[in-house]
Amino acid sequence: MKTVEEQVKEFLDIELGEVKKFADSIDTEALAAAKELILEAEKNHNRVHVTGIGKPGHVAGYAASLLSSTGTPTYELHGTECVHGSAGQVMPGDVVIAISNSGETAELKATVETLKNNGAKIISLTGKPESWLAKKGDVALTAGVDQEGDSMNKPPRASILVEIIMLQSLSILLQNERNLTPQQYVKWHPGGSLGKSIRDTEGK
Repeated sequence: MKTVEEQVKEFLDIELGEVKKFADSIDTEALAAAKELILEAEKNHNRVHVTGIGKPGHVAGYAASLLSSTGTPTYELHGTECVHGSAGQVMPGDVVIAISNSGETAELKATVETLKNNGAKIISLTGKPESWLAKKGDVALTAGVDQEGDSMNKPPRASILVEIIMLQSLSILLQNERNLTPQQYVKWHPGGSLGKSIRDTEGK
């Protein structure tokens, strides 16, 4: 068996290589279209939601928190509860970011169909540009990898990283559109060391 150092290095070489390939080919036009879709919805007093099944569901929670803290009020939408009543949190004209690496997850298909039937706009985030989810999106963001980082190439590792990077990139575009200042940011993030660091700087 390989040593611990060899196993970790092999994993990191694969994962960082996949992230580099993704970063070199990131679709900035699709990101710009996603930004405009969200800004247009906000002009019409609509809202933003993020959803996913399994590991992408955890990414959805992080993305909703990040976007909210940087000026885009965003709600996490439970991927399976949606078809059991939670779709009621999404109004016609709202934007929903739907995350699935395969773009073929059955539960998410039911959720997206329900949301589209209720008048929501969909930003799809998937690793497969020809997938069902990509085709259903009003805007399609592609964030995929060839290798997850281990011999099985099944448990989501590298794919989760590129999904997060894509959503972080979208958050940067929206944040810059709003010219977010530390004074505004600390209103939404007053706690912890981060909030304290801003308040301490203002007090000097």
